[in-house]
Amino acid sequence: MSETFVVAVDGPAGSGKSSVSKATARRLGWAYLDTGAAYRALSWYALERGVDLTDSAAVIDALPDFDYRIGTDPETYHVFVGDHDVTEVIRTPEVTAAVSAIARVAEVRVFLTELFRHIIRTVDRDGIVVEGRDITTVVCPDAPVRILLTADEAVRMARRSAELADHSAAHVGEALRRRDAADARVVDFMNAADGVTTVDSTDLDFDQTVDAVIQVVQKAAHV
Repeated sequence: MSETFVVAVDGPAGSGKSSVSKATARRLGWAYLDTGAAYRALSWYALERGVDLTDSAAVIDALPDFDYRIGTDPETYHVFVGDHDVTEVIRTPEVTAAVSAIARVAEVRVFLTELFRHIIRTVDRDGIVVEGRDITTVVCPDAPVRILLTADEAVRMARRSAELADHSAAHVGEALRRRDAADARVVDFMNAADGVTTVDSTDLDFDQTVDAVIQVVQKAAHV
């Protein structure tokens, strides 16, 4: 079987990278991998086990027993830790607040990067859209298509507020700023690295953003 064509997508919170990447994979008939879900799932797992997230050694000790599975079919996307379907619970504010502490542990990033690469290598489709924070620079630096999906902060806040209707705009905006600021200390996901194509969705609606990403892919993959 020929090597899977990889599309790497990075971007800040509220840029739409998850929904746009999933829709892109669906339209191309390719696989989809949300790498952020692994960090969220590990955060949930650590919280469930009562791990002190400020204790890097304790977090590292939890890695060998972290039984993680994620679907790569954009039509039937589920996340499991052991027998627990955590697809929804990993999106709660409590888990979101814990992610940055987990992501700052270097050993965690190495462990999960290898996990992501294994998933990519074993996927059974012609291509895969992989999205997260450091996909274009760390996880898949040699991907034939590398995209930074971004938008103005005000637009990103409005989109995230619409997703979390039960939270105030001020609360959502502050959470978004904190998440970006914390994660920016670990990886630069706000600026495109050399060879990375920027897709700015500030003035684009959802379908237009998907179209823009697919155009980048089609130009490189001839699909």
